[in-house]
Amino acid sequence: MQKSYLYDVVIIGSGAAGLTLALHLPSRYRIALLSKDSLSAGSTYGAQGGVAAVLNEIEDSFEQHTEDTLIAGAGLCKKQAVDYIVKNGQESIHWLIDQGVPFTANKQATSSEKEYHLTKEGGHSARRIIHAADATGKAISDTLVQSVRKQHNIDIYEHHIAIDLITSGKFGVSNNSCLGAYALDCKTGNIHNFLSGDTILASGGASKAYLYTSNTDGATGDGIAMAWRAGCRVANMEFNQFHPTCLYHPNAKSFLISEAVRGEGGRLLLPNGQRFMPSFDQRAELAPRDIVARAIDHEMKRLGADCLFLDISHKPDSFIKSHFPTIFERCLSFGIDISREPIPIVPAAHYTCGGIVTQCNGATDLNNLFAVGECAFTGLHGANRLASNSLLECLVMAQSAAKTIERQPGSLSQAPSIPQWDESRVTDSDEDVVISHNWDELRRFMWNYVGIVRTDKRLQRALNRITLLQAEIHEFYSNYKVSSDLIELRNLAKVSELIIRCAMSRKESRGLHYSLDYPYCNKQAEDSILVPEPIKRFSDG
Repeated sequence: MQKSYLYDVVIIGSGAAGLTLALHLPSRYRIALLSKDSLSAGSTYGAQGGVAAVLNEIEDSFEQHTEDTLIAGAGLCKKQAVDYIVKNGQESIHWLIDQGVPFTANKQATSSEKEYHLTKEGGHSARRIIHAADATGKAISDTLVQSVRKQHNIDIYEHHIAIDLITSGKFGVSNNSCLGAYALDCKTGNIHNFLSGDTILASGGASKAYLYTSNTDGATGDGIAMAWRAGCRVANMEFNQFHPTCLYHPNAKSFLISEAVRGEGGRLLLPNGQRFMPSFDQRAELAPRDIVARAIDHEMKRLGADCLFLDISHKPDSFIKSHFPTIFERCLSFGIDISREPIPIVPAAHYTCGGIVTQCNGATDLNNLFAVGECAFTGLHGANRLASNSLLECLVMAQSAAKTIERQPGSLSQAPSIPQWDESRVTDSDEDVVISHNWDELRRFMWNYVGIVRTDKRLQRALNRITLLQAEIHEFYSNYKVSSDLIELRNLAKVSELIIRCAMSRKESRGLHYSLDYPYCNKQAEDSILVPEPIKRFSDG
């Protein structure tokens, strides 16, 4: 049975951004928190390295963190956004500590400034990564999920996937606003209206567009696709960060080998045991991720190798097991003892640097719609994300959005009557093989044509294929009842198109976008901003 729910705030996504925002809103607000799987199934849970923040002002500074971020961003960071997020990092970390996140202590601490162990990662000029061993995301997710479950004003809807945003413009209202979302209850198959004064997209990135990814299966760009269809601009979708080191093993699906392994002395090796990073960058293994990923990709193609290797075995056993217990145990389960031998690795799609255009409070182009976390484009990351700035952005921007919503809450008082989802003209599908086939085809041509290294010809081939694929998906979507797989495929096809179009518009190589046709970097840095066509009213067809 279809239902209509009415809330002050609807939050779509249950990672660090969504959970943090929910916990920062006043308890008088009735909040719906939608998660397409369990609350802890998103990318936050799998984050290993930590959170970047200036916590030791004796050896670090806001200015240094800002400068490191700007350098990594290759000229495309928005200075205002960087300053805001960096300067509010301390407050966010202290809030996590107050929530009970068990960050790793500094056993040699001599003052409160150095109470927690800080590590260093590629692109950072100082030790500023606070972490919980090598499972920081799990520690944050577990703690915040526990806190959210205790809040009486937050209703949790697990296994609910948003289909599309509900906007007043589709009902003939001139001042277009977001009124909530249609969502599928994956367990019952029913589709419900979730109406709200304010709606927040905290739905993560789109790395599942690629064949090899460190992300969970849910990273299908849902929020970005929904916002685009609702009339929001997106920007810089061509900047897909490929993490240099994912475990290469047939049974090790999406397992990331943390940046911190290189930060603590890990060496990248060719199959013959030779180091190669010093030949590509003077920072060697500590160069930014785009440089390291391209170097690995280059060497793999040059040698025809299936993988390369990351070696930390020169460190003492006790050091490895205490700093990287999760990685040690996981690799050991696949027969790899990282204290004795190098780890086989490959690059994999890891982070979406572009997304829905937002202000510094998370506000989008659509009234009463906010976007926070990986689905948003704040300008922090520019052309390449600095390691461990992602969780920082989630925390700071979620708090900023919560403050704005508290000061200026949305209202449904002038909202039009919203109809239920219409399934009267569709039937159950008996050809779900089409979905799995299209999904596989999409991820393979995105990997081959829109990967770490690109050309005009590859991008044009990808655009031709995505156009055909979207026609098939539209036909399927129009005639059959929606399922979670179909919703995700539809969204993934749309964000893949946006990635391709942004990549085709950039006639240079910058940051994470590298083109063999345009190997130089233009003097003037410009964002790739895509503007959707005006939305149609339902009566217009």
